[in-house]
Amino acid sequence: MILFLKVPYYLDEATGWGLEISELKKQLEAAKKDGISVRALVVINPGNPTGQVLSEENQRDIVKFCKQEGLVLLADEVYQENVYVPEKKFHSFKKVARSLGYGDNDITLVSFQSVSKGYYGECGKRGGYMEVTGFSAEVREQIYKMASVNLCSNISGQILASLVMSPPKVGDESYELYCSERDGILSSLARRAKTLEEALNTLEGVTCNKAEGAMYLFPQIKLPQKAIEAAKAAKTAPDNFYCRNLLNATGVVVVPGSGFGQVPGTWHFRCTILPQEDKIPAIVTRITEFHKKFMDKYRG
Repeated sequence: MILFLKVPYYLDEATGWGLEISELKKQLEAAKKDGISVRALVVINPGNPTGQVLSEENQRDIVKFCKQEGLVLLADEVYQENVYVPEKKFHSFKKVARSLGYGDNDITLVSFQSVSKGYYGECGKRGGYMEVTGFSAEVREQIYKMASVNLCSNISGQILASLVMSPPKVGDESYELYCSERDGILSSLARRAKTLEEALNTLEGVTCNKAEGAMYLFPQIKLPQKAIEAAKAAKTAPDNFYCRNLLNATGVVVVPGSGFGQVPGTWHFRCTILPQEDKIPAIVTRITEFHKKFMDKYRG
């Protein structure tokens, strides 16, 4: 049996959900004082639920931190195709580590990819893979052994994973059609993200950072005291109270931020940009009308 504990850390909402090294050091030192031996750092880039794309400079700092502290870097990079703003680019942590001159003897890294995200979005196919670097032959053997005893992906998932790893190239008969479909999907997702971001920022008490990537927005909502008290009476978190009321009133599903972890005293919810583009305006209308009624009811 493998026993483990998670040590949470908070992203900096004020800087567009940046990952501050000072926060990592703070949480690491607190864990050590509690007798917890931290072995790895998990980073999701582009972010879920926050939708940010880390800057290359921020990534360098993270890689240096992991090297200094002897931590395995677990890089969830399944949204790497989902970048919607021209000023941001996706950089793999492996590329960043190599640009710093770090080889297999300097840092241990696991990079994750999936067919469920990106422009393909085949969630039901259950195809995913990872690359491990910097591990000894003995450790790699144990990883392979554990993977071998698990249930494998279905045949179609394995085929799709191979296609994602090797998409059409210049000169291939399908290349132009592939580029057209890929770019069309990503452009549509970018428009949906921008529409929802702008709409959320018009709501009373709601602030939403720029939608840079992934498939989500993670707005903060400042709830009236009466709403917080009503949530307490219902024995639930305030953001969950808001989300449940939204669902019951409109049929729109969002996920409370308390399920992901958030700075104490703040409330958020995650909403996806995946509904069809022509349905986004109606969704915006439902959320806007509900929010006004909710705030009017609990404002004070």
